[in-house]
Amino acid sequence: MSAISAKEVKALRDRTGAGVLACREALSEAQGDAERAVEILRARGQAQAAKRVGREASEGVVQSYIHAGNKIGVLVEVDCETDFVARNDSFVEFARDLALHIAAAAPIAVSDEEVPAEEREREERIAVEQAADRPENVRDRIVQGKLDKWLDDVVLLRQKHVNEDKHGGKTIEELRAGLASETGENVVIRRFTRFAVGA
Repeated sequence: MSAISAKEVKALRDRTGAGVLACREALSEAQGDAERAVEILRARGQAQAAKRVGREASEGVVQSYIHAGNKIGVLVEVDCETDFVARNDSFVEFARDLALHIAAAAPIAVSDEEVPAEEREREERIAVEQAADRPENVRDRIVQGKLDKWLDDVVLLRQKHVNEDKHGGKTIEELRAGLASETGENVVIRRFTRFAVGA
């Protein structure tokens, strides 16, 4: 395998936002395969982000979004560890994009754990009824699959960002973990409120 060129490192860095050394190491490990290097960097970034999850996030921003026509509005709180990161352009942009996403996608909770129990139980009952005519040995898997699909639709962290052109089909959790990796801080989507006229 030939040496990794500066051009390859720069291309990977532009694509991922990772540091020069991290890009060079990932390309070496992937033997020059840029796609595999992206996967390696993402895996490392998510692992590092997972280590930061326990750290206190007491700084942050509240962002708002009012949809054209003034019929839908959103307030969202995104927290981090330091005021320095809270003022960072990419952090503020993430919060703005998140508010726009919430207006369009109408999630009901930030995470699986925050989904109201009565709504989860209702969806599970519906899934059980829909699977009643299937063979008994596959019913549980069908019910779990339907419940997971519903959670993908209503849980903010599991939703794919509505702006696919900008975010390439990434989920909100992938975007949050990427920002945590980029900033080196724990990034927490604390809460949101979505207002819709007449709802």
